[in-house]
Parts: sequence; C-alpha cells; structure tokens
Amino acid sequence: MKTKTQKAVIAALLAALVCVATMVIKIPSPLNGYLNLGDCVVLLSGWILSPFYGFLAAGIGSALADLFSGYAVYAPATFLIKGTMALVAYYGFRLLQRKLGSLTSRILSGTLAEAMMILGYFLFEGILYGFLPSVPNIPANAVQGAAGLILGIVLIKVFEKNQILME
Repeated sequence: MKTKTQKAVIAALLAALVCVATMVIKIPSPLNGYLNLGDCVVLLSGWILSPFYGFLAAGIGSALADLFSGYAVYAPATFLIKGTMALVAYYGFRLLQRKLGSLTSRILSGTLAEAMMILGYFLFEGILYGFLPSVPNIPANAVQGAAGLILGIVLIKVFEKNQILME
C-alpha cells in the first residue's frame, strides 16, 4: 500500500508526463485547438491512480500544457474534461474488469473516456465559437482519441508487465 506522499508524487510525475506528452507533438486542429498525444497518459492516470489523484494528474497536466502552449482560454475546460476522462477510465475499468477481463475493460473504458473528451470539447467550443463551426473538430478529436487509446493500451501493458507503479 502506497502512502499519501507516494501517491501524490506519482500523481505529480504523471501530471508532468501528461504535460510533456501533450506538448511534444502538437498538430493544429480546424478551430483554434491542437491534436496531441497526451490522452495516452490521461488514460494511464485513470487506470493506475485513485479517482482523486487520477483526476488531478490528468487535469493539471493537460491544463498546464494549454497554458504553456498559448491556449489559456482552453485551460479551465481542459482541466475538467481531461480530469473527467481519468475518472471515466478509472470507474469504467473497475466496473467492467471482473466481467470482461483487463484488456477489453481498458478498451471500453478508454473509448468511453475519449468519447466524453470529444463531447466535452464540442460543447466548450460550441459555446465559445458556435456549434456549427465546432463540428470540424469532432473528427480531429476522434483521431486524437484513437491514438491516445492505442498508445494508452500499449503503455499500461508495459507498466503491468514490468510492475511499474502498480499496487
């Protein structure tokens, strides 16, 4: 069992990793945003941390990437959307694992988390820019979500195999 300090340190490390993964590759999206690889670490945070720490790691790391990259207007929404993604990944995995096994549960919980991300950004950008202009970002966010899910599955398998950060 990890102490509160150990959990906080792991969450801080994952927040930093989310931030770096988000900032390393940034592809501009149609409507003032950008595609990135941070979702794989967001999902990882949800799968290996408690809901509280997973939410914070995913939300803070992603929001910091927005702030550092000049997308400050997105930071509050990103904090909530990415934090919620980690919660969906956590609870989805826990609910499905016993019935469907580890891999299928991660795929389904990750897919649901990514769908929530697509919806969250569509609603945020719809309020900000209008709903019709926000439609072109849906496929772009779906591509980001698919890449994040695939890389997240690869990362969790590596973590499990090498017993990295697993309780």
